[in-house]
Amino acid sequence: MQNPSNETLKNILQNAKTIAVVGLSDKPERTSYQIAKIMQENGYRIIPVNPTVDEVLGEKSYPTLAEVPESIDIINVFRRSEFLPDIAKDAVTTDCKVFWAQLGVENEEAYGILKEHDFTVIMDLCIKVVHAVQIGNS
Repeated sequence: MQNPSNETLKNILQNAKTIAVVGLSDKPERTSYQIAKIMQENGYRIIPVNPTVDEVLGEKSYPTLAEVPESIDIINVFRRSEFLPDIAKDAVTTDCKVFWAQLGVENEEAYGILKEHDFTVIMDLCIKVVHAVQIGNS
């Protein structure tokens, strides 16, 4: 498993408008909430994907990626590594082509599934940190 180059990561973040956040919590003290909020403040539309909440950061939450009715530019995952294969299988049913697993989250099986479907796959990397380094804070 190898992450894309810094230039590719920068291009992904510059061209993306919508980020579906799998495992986004509605609790402000959780890392997923804090990072999604910062990305939202930086101009991205956040789509929560979590079957246990109705709304996060003012956006309607969906139980699965397959149920999101609009186009997704980045799928950002805040779930434990063992859940990645099932999330990857859900991801390939969408029109999205970028799968980003947060720091500490990686899974070879999920990587393989996604690469078979021509996804750009990023694992074990924080989207907020990469955004701060590659794009800068707004």
